[in-house]
Amino acid sequence: MCRLFGYVSDRPTAVVDELGPDAFREFTALTSVHGDGWGMTWHDPDGGTKTARSATSADEDPDYARLAARPLGAAGIVHLRWATGGLAVTPENTHPFVDGGYAFGHNGHIAPMDRLESLLTEESLAKLNGTTDSERYFRLVMQCIEQTGSEVDGVTVALRMLMQHFPNDSLNALLLTPSRLFAVHVNSRADSPKEGLRALFESPEAIPARHENEYYAMDYRTSPTCVQVISSGLEREGWEPVPPDTAAVVDFETRSITRLELVPA
Repeated sequence: MCRLFGYVSDRPTAVVDELGPDAFREFTALTSVHGDGWGMTWHDPDGGTKTARSATSADEDPDYARLAARPLGAAGIVHLRWATGGLAVTPENTHPFVDGGYAFGHNGHIAPMDRLESLLTEESLAKLNGTTDSERYFRLVMQCIEQTGSEVDGVTVALRMLMQHFPNDSLNALLLTPSRLFAVHVNSRADSPKEGLRALFESPEAIPARHENEYYAMDYRTSPTCVQVISSGLEREGWEPVPPDTAAVVDFETRSITRLELVPA
């Protein structure tokens, strides 16, 4: 369970500049819950996708602040991890997961793990490096992209499959590809992790904004130069709610947004 921020801009930009200094500090402060590692992925101006990851909490890692202040690329994602109980806090389990020019961050928990693994081919299973359900989700997405020969079709097939097998789990995710950003907000039956949150804080008032009742909510905002999507936790002014149980793709070149058809016609 984690926090996500993704952006597609018309030029190389810094995460701090896209969020604004105050909102960036507010986002980073969510490490009070999501302190089990961080990761950033960006589309490099010279081509290719680059990633930095650490199992250290973002607020304690100078590399996080340094990279967030640099205009690394015109598109990217940021991930703050809250490890699901029993899953190790290690570099291998830290998001985003990467395969060539593809990078993936997940906010949720998919169980049981063996049912999720049963959807993977032997080739996909052999590519696993860590122990998380999130990496297995990523491998299923990549498997479907390879099988269909299309990013849009592959992501759609994978989501339909997961929605059928795991209707009560959160599939919230960001997928960065060589030419697109996919944003997934599928979780209408997933419950906010109230007990886990209350165990971390002395009072309900100390829990970050919208975490108890809207933990899996996602918001977005657009401007003439940028499209952004973010998990709940910041003040909502200037952001619009992402419709529930939807997924969309943002094209790098045009920044146009296309909604995926998750329910077969």
